[in-house]
Amino acid sequence: MGIDASDFRKLSADLSRAQTKTGPRAQVVVRKSLVDGVAAAKNRVPVDTGNLKGSISHSDLRTVGSTGTIGGEFGPTANYGEYVELGTSRMAPQPYMGPAADLITPAFEAAMAQLAEEVLGD
Repeated sequence: MGIDASDFRKLSADLSRAQTKTGPRAQVVVRKSLVDGVAAAKNRVPVDTGNLKGSISHSDLRTVGSTGTIGGEFGPTANYGEYVELGTSRMAPQPYMGPAADLITPAFEAAMAQLAEEVLGD
């Protein structure tokens, strides 16, 4: 049984082309998910003074994909955000970040799956 190296070269070229097509589109998906995640968290966070809600933001959208890794973060900068989410010995948990992530995950996964299907289908 022989191996035709031209098939490997073609696969390598196809994967290189796919990377240039998918990178910018995946960045758009990640950016939208970060914005959606902030909105979802702000809609779910319990409000007392509004400080925690006002501190929920996302990482700089301009840097998504700039380091070779496509990703970002969203969440509160208020130092007590984790205590509200997870609770303490004196306070019941009031989850808002977990439910926000759960809400945006299906749309993110569907968009990435569609992107993969389009690229692999070419």
